Amino acid sequence: MFLHLGSDTVVALRDVIAINDLKSFRSGINKEFLTHMREKKQIIDISSDNAKSFIVTDKKIYLSAISSLTLKKRAGTFLYGDEED
Repeated sequence: MFLHLGSDTVVALRDVIAINDLKSFRSGINKEFLTHMREKKQIIDISSDNAKSFIVTDKKIYLSAISSLTLKKRAGTFLYGDEED
């Protein structure tokens, strides 16, 4: 299955390691992590300068304008199916 991150970008769900809210990760070690990855050119910004979340995959980190909650719901639907019985 694939996860749509916005801006015509999809990644294989099996490659996704984490989906995180960008606001909560702008301090301390997390800020250092993102800065380091940006320096290594491992960040792909698909957010049009309106990033709300970042998605860590086994190859790259994506900045997305779609909220982490929405992305997690999308991923959960693929992983667990429709939970309504």
